[in-house]
Amino acid sequence: AGAAAEARFISSAKGKGLFATKNIRKGETVFVERPVVSSQFLWNALYNYRACDHCLRALETAEENAQRLLGKSSLVLPHPEQCSIRKDLHQQCPRCQVMYCSAECRQAALEQYHQVLCLGPSRDDPTHPLNKLQEAWRNMHYPPETSSIMLMARMVATVKQAKDKEWWIKAFSQFCNKTANEEEEIVHKLLGDKFKGQLELLRLLFTEALYDEHLSRWFTPEGFRSLFALVGTNGQGIGTSSLSQWVHACDALDLPMLQREELDAFIDQLYKDIEKESGEFLNCEGSGLYVLQSCCNHSCIPNAETSFPENNFLLHLTALEDIEAGEEICISYLDCCQRERSRHSRNKILRENYLFTCSCPKCLAQADDADVTSDEEEEGEGETDDAELEDEMTDV
Repeated sequence: AGAAAEARFISSAKGKGLFATKNIRKGETVFVERPVVSSQFLWNALYNYRACDHCLRALETAEENAQRLLGKSSLVLPHPEQCSIRKDLHQQCPRCQVMYCSAECRQAALEQYHQVLCLGPSRDDPTHPLNKLQEAWRNMHYPPETSSIMLMARMVATVKQAKDKEWWIKAFSQFCNKTANEEEEIVHKLLGDKFKGQLELLRLLFTEALYDEHLSRWFTPEGFRSLFALVGTNGQGIGTSSLSQWVHACDALDLPMLQREELDAFIDQLYKDIEKESGEFLNCEGSGLYVLQSCCNHSCIPNAETSFPENNFLLHLTALEDIEAGEEICISYLDCCQRERSRHSRNKILRENYLFTCSCPKCLAQADDADVTSDEEEEGEGETDDAELEDEMTDV
């Protein structure tokens, strides 16, 4: 299809950017993109956020989803016909029982990576190399999760299964690469203070579970660190929820005023109660690598945003403003609250998480502002962790 956007090289400092190839109107979908590879987060799966093992579509009905998040099995949702989940289509892998939302997803997973990663009858065997790898990862990377070792495992499995291995290696190599020092910083950020020892343990377990001579470089200490940094820098959070799908569908219903008010009040209260019980962890969450989206640079005044309105891994990039042909398309790596903070605070977050200093129009306009954060920001300073960053990435 005639794409509305294309990636172009900007400079060695900035790397690539995404540019409009035609005029795009505010509210228009710039593109819909499928990830090269994606995976649900491990704690998220462990806590029974049931999602399709391939496309991350939520598998619970909206009512089951709400009951679990509330810890209340008696809850009944009105308008059950507005729930989009089709349980009759769900299928599982006959060997290892992981669930898929459809025959298509089961087949797609099998063709791309699942033959290598299928645990078969060893699914619950703690001594299986893949289970040891996942257990080690969970013990290093607690919620809020920002990445998953299984994304890397699926990359390896994809190359292992592929007839044209070079094509896939090239596909993965187009994601932004960093210098050794930058890679260390990113890995450090993902693994915390003990990162060197932890990284080596992960590498040994990764090698035991997945080694392949075509990819021998990925299993060396340098190559493994690069792979880790690639996923850390380019991984886009994915969030899906059958409950939010149901809410959107209910919002669109044409109801008499009194019924509309009742339904809105019910939904507001439901979200308040869920927040008390489950906090901010509402969605099935994972991450994926997207070729076009990963070319989008950050701006503190973005002209586009990503979302997952189809309740699966299909990423929609939507224009927030009119964008002219030739103009760069930028998204924000910060959430709404972070974008309102001072330039100094914004750049502190961007440097720590993405290793760059922003020079968007807003930051340039504030370049002469004092490099100190205001008092209320000072208090919030310690709280800006990956959870907030992820929120922005996984809004559904």
